Amino acid sequence: MRAVIIGAGIAGLATALRLHQIGWDTLIVERAPARRGGGYAVTFGGIGYDAAERLGILDDLRAKAFDTTELIYHKRDGSRRFALDRATIAATTGPRSITILRGDLESVLYEKVHDRTEIRFGTTITAVDQNDHAVRVALDDGSTEEADLLIGADGLHSATRALLFGPEEDFLLDLGHKVAVFMLDRRPAGIAPGATGTLSSNGRTAAVISVGDGRNVAFFGYRADHARPGEDVATQLGRVYGDLGWVIPETLAGLARADSVYFDTISQVVAPTWSRGRVVLLGDAAWCVTLFAGYGSSLAVGGADRLGTELAAHPGDVSAALTAWEAAIRPEAERKQRLGRRVKGVYAPASPLLLWLSLLPLRLASLPPVRRYMTRRFIKG
Repeated sequence: MRAVIIGAGIAGLATALRLHQIGWDTLIVERAPARRGGGYAVTFGGIGYDAAERLGILDDLRAKAFDTTELIYHKRDGSRRFALDRATIAATTGPRSITILRGDLESVLYEKVHDRTEIRFGTTITAVDQNDHAVRVALDDGSTEEADLLIGADGLHSATRALLFGPEEDFLLDLGHKVAVFMLDRRPAGIAPGATGTLSSNGRTAAVISVGDGRNVAFFGYRADHARPGEDVATQLGRVYGDLGWVIPETLAGLARADSVYFDTISQVVAPTWSRGRVVLLGDAAWCVTLFAGYGSSLAVGGADRLGTELAAHPGDVSAALTAWEAAIRPEAERKQRLGRRVKGVYAPASPLLLWLSLLPLRLASLPPVRRYMTRRFIKG
């Protein structure tokens, strides 16, 4: 059995690894000319953590994970509102989870799978034709590939989804925010090693995250009413955040030296079905829960693992495997999407009152009695 996988991100690489384990051959097609690193930090747990154990990558992920020694919430002038220490942060995430940079998660998967599959960079899908027995995939390098299954793991703006399911606007639910993320070439003086500092003001949130090995990530998320059509990322961030102090000017200066930047709207993918015949969507291409829910990487790895399990359980019957797979994964994905829609209003609070309300649970978590309860509940069981 053979699969063509569109997308060499977390979802695509995890799928190739899982399919290799059940004896499938795979080809990964990636539009980018080379692998991309960086990205924002994610809490990796739940079904993704369980899947990582089965895939044999958990120890490698742990080796690249990092602990935040202190999470500091700042005021506009840079002074502290309050802070969470390492123990409190651990109590809020639970024991079966790690914090890791998206790019490091992708690197672990790539190292595990790159010699077990062919990966074609700088290539994308242009057409699909399928029947009851096979799917034929045309690529922009002029080649045509035949397989038993086509897997669209090509992210929020999926070309596979557009070709097989319909135009992007039919599936994207805009949550009214924008985000920019990039790696910094130096740590701002106001951020201690191992710490994360964050500031929210009038519908804007900024953070600098120390992610281990001397690396630091800049994160900017803001309500879309701050944006203007046609502005490049540097112009827009400078205008939206230019009146804020703290480490914001130093961080924005680092944008000019960044190798790459992720800059996009925050949108969910809402699709009534994730498969058509021998074509299936997986990861953000299928369900994008957004960073509001904070579970995308876990769902991608968990979804890839379960897809392999169902294909192995239904040998030769791709349709039955896809039906069983979607029935298993969709409830979790939709639950996280509902969470993302519910919390979007407190992500970048538009008023001081909303900011105070959004931070109240974290302030309570920093109190010793609450932290001791959370430690008993989540860490010690």
